[in-house]
Amino acid sequence: MHYHLIGICGTAMASLAGMLQARGHRVTGSDENVYPPMSTMLADLGIPVAQGYAPAHLEPAPDCVVIGNALSRGNPEVEETLNRRLVYRSQAEVVKEEFIRGRRSLVIAGTHGKTTTTSIATWVMECGRLNPSFLVGGVVQNFGASFRATDSEYFVIEGDEYDTAYFDKGPKFMHYLPELAVVGNIEFDHADIYRDLDAVKTAFQRLMNLVPSRGRLIAGWDSPAVREVVAEFGERLHTRLETFGTSPEARWQARDVDYSAGELTRFRVLREGALWGEFETPLIGDFNVLNCLSVIVAADAWGLSRETIGEALRSFQSVKRRMQVRGEERGVTVIDDFAHHPTAVRETLRALGEKYRGRRLVAVFEPRSATSRLAVFQKDYAEAFDRADYVVLSAVFAREKGSVYGQLLDTDELTQEIAARRDRPALCLDGADPIVSHLAPLLHEGDVVAVMSNGGFGGIHEKLLDALKNNSR
Repeated sequence: MHYHLIGICGTAMASLAGMLQARGHRVTGSDENVYPPMSTMLADLGIPVAQGYAPAHLEPAPDCVVIGNALSRGNPEVEETLNRRLVYRSQAEVVKEEFIRGRRSLVIAGTHGKTTTTSIATWVMECGRLNPSFLVGGVVQNFGASFRATDSEYFVIEGDEYDTAYFDKGPKFMHYLPELAVVGNIEFDHADIYRDLDAVKTAFQRLMNLVPSRGRLIAGWDSPAVREVVAEFGERLHTRLETFGTSPEARWQARDVDYSAGELTRFRVLREGALWGEFETPLIGDFNVLNCLSVIVAADAWGLSRETIGEALRSFQSVKRRMQVRGEERGVTVIDDFAHHPTAVRETLRALGEKYRGRRLVAVFEPRSATSRLAVFQKDYAEAFDRADYVVLSAVFAREKGSVYGQLLDTDELTQEIAARRDRPALCLDGADPIVSHLAPLLHEGDVVAVMSNGGFGGIHEKLLDALKNNSR
């Protein structure tokens, strides 16, 4: 078949393009934002990408047009597709029909930790010789890729709660036919599409309701909202429920977490109160222990041995942009992280503070996502930076005309609140270049700079490393 992807340079769309090509399909695409790394990946695959949108890009007529979720009515190619009555689908729908239907699907969902947990799961299942296909919202460093299409009956996918397309406003994960579903945690997020926490909980409840009776719902029992959603099912869900966490009420528990073992985090796993195994991972932070624990439960459900699971966790190489060390200059370590929700910011800084104990921790944060730019989390962000010794915020870019919450995050007020909670500097600057100019002369050997954003942040990581290198001459 010939698939044409409108908005092909989005992370999920570009990965789908690569998977479709691996299946033997002809793939073309278009986008108005054609830039690395997705443009480079597509070029390396030999997939032609047209710059901008035009009806001519649909000649000759493709067998199926895939419309990205960032696109809406008024787009020239969307309008041409509708006027000519061409077959069109969402990215999630094509993934379901081309790659998941008829296979055994593990869907990793939750407000936080989806990408890391999905990446862990792909590597563990690979080490268990299941040879899974996978689709992840980040580059899995063990594979050097965000996707793979194999002939295996196993598929591992990151389950996103964001909406699917302009013509399908339900969550993407509703298309992924889970045999096993991990719901690690639930919090309010995506204020541009969800009204409140109850709306988010309803979306996850619908995902849980897709798990078949012979499948497993693997639920994070440390999350109050997860417990509340599960409780609403009553007795109907208990035959396929596995709970995990640090809570003594969880069936699977992580205990005796030890960060003192050099480059490895050690922890013990109990099942129904009895020791089940001891594990090590190069990942840091309590949240990553829970991510590993959820994968242990899923791997056990698919028949992997404890020894295989343990070997895989030890050799996991993490995900790009998750507490990733981008470089070191003049003894200053620069770290890149995708954190943007206040819970993710808090847990990232807590984990880095534990790993780099005794060193000054400088937090640099860009409120870029649809939710992080809004005032709904004003108070939560003030508390999220408690572990940092120096905080720099980037000014909010007001790119939306309105939303369900409307009021933008007040970064000037937020810096005052952050500084008041602890006696440490906190300030707001307008973008990457002013931040680099301010920070570079102030940093000294031993400092750790944690840059947090869900976007490129103006290339701030390399700019800061270059400034530190130049200042040392």
